[in-house]
Amino acid sequence: MNKKEWKKYKFGELGQIFNGNSINKNEKEKHFKGLTEGIPYIGTKDVGFDHKITYESDVKIPKTKYDRFKLAPANTILICAEGGSAGKKIAVTDRDIYFGNKLFAINPTNQNCNQLIFYYCLSDIFAKQFKDVMAGLIGGVSLNNFKELSISLPSFSEQQRIVHILNKLFKDIDIAKANTEKNLQNSRSLFESYLNRAIAKPKNGWVKKKIGDIAMTQYGLSLSMNNEKKGFKIFRMGEVQDGRLIDTGKMKYVDIDNSEFEKYKLLPNDVLFNRTNSIKLVGKTGIFDLEGDYCFASYLIRVSPDKKSLFSQYLNYFINSKLFQEQIKQKASESINQANINATILSNESIWFPVSLEEQKNIITNLDKMKAETEHLKSIYQKKLTALERLKKSLLHQAFIGNL
Repeated sequence: MNKKEWKKYKFGELGQIFNGNSINKNEKEKHFKGLTEGIPYIGTKDVGFDHKITYESDVKIPKTKYDRFKLAPANTILICAEGGSAGKKIAVTDRDIYFGNKLFAINPTNQNCNQLIFYYCLSDIFAKQFKDVMAGLIGGVSLNNFKELSISLPSFSEQQRIVHILNKLFKDIDIAKANTEKNLQNSRSLFESYLNRAIAKPKNGWVKKKIGDIAMTQYGLSLSMNNEKKGFKIFRMGEVQDGRLIDTGKMKYVDIDNSEFEKYKLLPNDVLFNRTNSIKLVGKTGIFDLEGDYCFASYLIRVSPDKKSLFSQYLNYFINSKLFQEQIKQKASESINQANINATILSNESIWFPVSLEEQKNIITNLDKMKAETEHLKSIYQKKLTALERLKKSLLHQAFIGNL
């Protein structure tokens, strides 16, 4: 079908376009949280970037409160309206729900158009339109502006043809993605398994010691930071990645004098332990191997081993091992969405290692080699996942310029 025969609509002409209802925190805790019966209340956190909805929300709307909320029936399209997820979190409901005011609902008058409209919302053509009307400090689109966005639709028979093709191709792509993601996970597990085997238990010629007996610990700086490049670069917990400290190019600075900086200056092979984070990420450790002047923030602990007894690289591998991580996380203090492991807990944890520095060096060399090989595999799988996602975007683009 010629694209010229497609008809252009404003979103507001497609059917019901509306946002949900907000619930303040106190009211949510008192009346809606922890209910076993009722209709799920979906917030932006429950809509994934993978276009799936988590319905097992801990918030439900009971029958006695239905009349206070706007219902989104099954097969409604949901789109995040503001914030970093705006225009990116998009999904279709498979059941009736109530939902938050930071989500838009599209409930087309003609339900037969629903799937193609959903696919359009995933396209780069829609993304550009949405981005062009975003406003405000946190970035968002008003309901009125959303209704003014446009979409071109072909005849119903052509819609069915396009949806059939996209469904089939996307199913094949999703299978390929699932296989690739499994391979990616296997490559991660491969190194973890090798590391755990290397250090599983003390061997002949090894010693077992508390970290505090063979290393010094130090908390980082607890000062305000700046983006104006005043002072010295400071590492934060997000810059501890895959066992290393990474200068992301977006680092913050701390404005201190030289004498204060010397107390917190990172030296080659310093190990930094992340003491505060989510329970999943707390305990992440990275080794410093960069050139330049850097210091570190208070939610990181510097661990400096006695160089005559223990290589920093070995210590870094050991702390990042599944064996050690599971052990120390059991002793973390937890509050809402956060866990903490202080320097005392860390210092009292035991590690084991060869007395011989030469044997330590051999273990480090083997681990470095295995890590490089698995990182290469991970890179291949990551590139394949990116290529598959680009293929999806390309197919959507072709569909909505009339070339599919």
